[in-house]
Amino acid sequence: MKKVIFLISLLYSFISLSQEKNFQSVVFQNIGPTIMSGRVVDLAVNNQNPSEFYAAYASGGLWYTNNNGISFEPVMDTAPTQNIGCVAVDWNSGLILVGTGEVNSSRSSYAGIGVLKSTDKGKNWTNIGLPDSHHISKIWINPTDNNEIVVGVLGHLYSKNEERGVFKTTNGGKSWTKTLYINDETGIVDISFAPNNPKIMFASAWERERKANNFKGNGIHSGIYKSEDAGTTWTKINANSGFPSNIGIGRIGLTSFNENIAYAIVDNQNLRPNASNEKPKDANAALFEVEVIGAEIYKTTDFGKTWKKTNDTFIDDAFYSYGYYFADITVDESNENRLYISAVPLLFSNDGGISFESISKDNVHADHHVCWVNPKNSNHIINGNDGGVNITFDNGKHWVKCNNQAVGQFYSVNVDDKENYEVYGGLQDNGVWAGPNNYEPSVEWLQDGKYPYEFLSGGDGMQVQIDSRTNNLVYTGYQFGNYTKINRISGERNYITPQADKKEVPYRFNWQTPILLSSHNQDVVYFAGQYVFRSMNQGKNWEKISTDLTNGKAEGNVPFGTITSIAESKFKFGKLIVGTDDGNVYVTKDSGENWVKISSSLPQNLWVSRVRFSTFSTNRIYITLNGYRNDNFTTYAYVSEDLGVNWKLLTANLNQNAANVILEDSENENILYLGTDTGLYISLDKGINWQDFSIGIPSVAVHDLVIQKREKDLIVATHGRSLYKVNVANIQQINEKTIANGVALFPIKNIPFSKNWGNKRFAWGTENTPNVSIWYYIKELSNTGLTIKNKDGIVVFNRPAKSEKGMLKVDFDLSIDEKTKMAIEKKDGKIKINQSGNKKYYLPAGKYTIELENNGKKEAQFLEIIEKNQMR
Repeated sequence: MKKVIFLISLLYSFISLSQEKNFQSVVFQNIGPTIMSGRVVDLAVNNQNPSEFYAAYASGGLWYTNNNGISFEPVMDTAPTQNIGCVAVDWNSGLILVGTGEVNSSRSSYAGIGVLKSTDKGKNWTNIGLPDSHHISKIWINPTDNNEIVVGVLGHLYSKNEERGVFKTTNGGKSWTKTLYINDETGIVDISFAPNNPKIMFASAWERERKANNFKGNGIHSGIYKSEDAGTTWTKINANSGFPSNIGIGRIGLTSFNENIAYAIVDNQNLRPNASNEKPKDANAALFEVEVIGAEIYKTTDFGKTWKKTNDTFIDDAFYSYGYYFADITVDESNENRLYISAVPLLFSNDGGISFESISKDNVHADHHVCWVNPKNSNHIINGNDGGVNITFDNGKHWVKCNNQAVGQFYSVNVDDKENYEVYGGLQDNGVWAGPNNYEPSVEWLQDGKYPYEFLSGGDGMQVQIDSRTNNLVYTGYQFGNYTKINRISGERNYITPQADKKEVPYRFNWQTPILLSSHNQDVVYFAGQYVFRSMNQGKNWEKISTDLTNGKAEGNVPFGTITSIAESKFKFGKLIVGTDDGNVYVTKDSGENWVKISSSLPQNLWVSRVRFSTFSTNRIYITLNGYRNDNFTTYAYVSEDLGVNWKLLTANLNQNAANVILEDSENENILYLGTDTGLYISLDKGINWQDFSIGIPSVAVHDLVIQKREKDLIVATHGRSLYKVNVANIQQINEKTIANGVALFPIKNIPFSKNWGNKRFAWGTENTPNVSIWYYIKELSNTGLTIKNKDGIVVFNRPAKSEKGMLKVDFDLSIDEKTKMAIEKKDGKIKINQSGNKKYYLPAGKYTIELENNGKKEAQFLEIIEKNQMR
């Protein structure tokens, strides 16, 4: 019943959002970066023409190339999600099936909404079922009847559910049959089928359970199942087959050479002989200090009846200790002894898995997830990893990086205060970068060899703070609180993370540890673990200014009981608010002398994803709570006007997935921006009503927001499609007066005149064409007229607009017809307008009046075209 209520609520929220569309003309610009890419989870390659393939990104959608990866086009931007687990293509008919929801089971593996289908190369998508699957691992399409489809479903990541196992349809998804089900905690993580006999299939079951504080990636129900009738019935490989069957078996990857020969890669979580079983004290070290057996390879040559381990020695450094993120194996269809393991490095075996070598060479990112080998040319490999797509034609000796698309998975974003300001951000497994705010994704930078974005630090890039006094001192770092102060001019780097005394229990730091420079004195740095730390000297020395503000250490193998967000009031130094991963919110008015818990009346045990102080009201605070780690996708955003004594839910009429960030506008206190796991939303009335605010951005998670106050640019950090920018100067002017008046025309910046308008610099160049965007706001649906006149009252532009409402714009290229040109010249004999190379006439320098008329109301602004020598 609870699920039914939630679905009704979700449907209602979609309907209410669709009623208000006031920002359809406000289009976001993608500002990259590109070359660091994001996580590729699957490939679908046309074996008859390998230059044509699809690349599926974990949270960045599906991309298509037909020129061997030189360029890609997005094909899922109209789909309701960009989260992908797998993709399958019937190349004969063009049918594309996408299994949504990533299967790597990491902390940033987003849930999906079922199986999506397209028959027009991604222009339109239809959901054909399995909406509660959350994470889909594999899809098989019968090459002779594409209505017969087999789907492997891993199931929910953070909770139990029954829509997991193997599902089959014979009518193209109109109805589904669950043909294999183990239990509500065990799903299917891989399916392989024999190329010469696709009725023969193997499916790998994976028992796993993830919680915010613990991840169990193995269990007794993990194992291999076999089907002889194209997935209609299944039989488990028994414990006497030689394939391991015990509680330590984790994720299993499969690949079939033919109906008799298949391989499995196993994440064996049993301890190695003589392992100490002592947990490393440092969370980051725990990822790399290997105590478990890790990767093992097993082979069958008799149709799965018996299996034999191929490797006699440990395959060290393949998984380290976290095979749940990998376990993909590929066999060369032309040679059963050639194997590829997609692990931390990309490993190759030429002897059937007895020995391996790394073929991760220059230009190849670590952490591999999929590998395709050309059945007609064994040296031709396409590889997908955490850094994007790589291609080799000599079996890994040399690689080409195919990253021209903006699919970065950002955790954070910030801006400096330079005249031409830069943006900074931390990305999943791709470090921290800084670059120009006006970057347009392209490969022109290859001409001079310098990419516009600068790499600042590695690892999983996290939060960034910039000292605005010089704009050259940057504080940033990687996962679990490893932060550095970087001088971008001198190159000096100083590790600043607070260290526990030898007698103390090690500090607990969140995956994305919060750091903050005080706006009152930027020598003052705040840092947070389970305590709040403060440095008065740029991170050289630290003092604790709080007790443990969490509910204490939680047992498990994932650091938990940590502070996730921190903010300081602009009205008073030392007035701080913090939120924790276990649901606590605390505030102090006196630099930590006294802390007050203010979250007791809020929903409990949720991740506090953001805390904010208002910059307009001294006791106003905003917070967002996130239930993603409980498989709770309700949108929680709250405001308090009295420092947390009372709270008001802002999202009662908005249910658009878990909330990550809320931001109060820098100029207009009525305007709020909200980033969730499905997009960006805006409110013009302090959160009473919300509207979609994401034209140009596909349905992707928004993790962070920042406004460059001087330029009035909103920068959006997405976890899958890099960074976006939009100017909000006009939106900031929508206030009570504007709404009451019902119409507004917004100011326009002066435009420098050019005698080269309409001309080309050289024969093969492009025309130099001007454009001015005239923005206006209409409250109600009504007809509108827009007129531009020169100083003599001559109409140079006149356009009636159709009945619309909201923020609207008209683009004017400053060209006029010959009749208007002659009228201007006749009225003012000093003016001479020449015809340009494109046969158009353009307005001369001068001051023009723009008039907007709507329902009897008139608004006016000026447009000035200024000679360059008059520009200031």
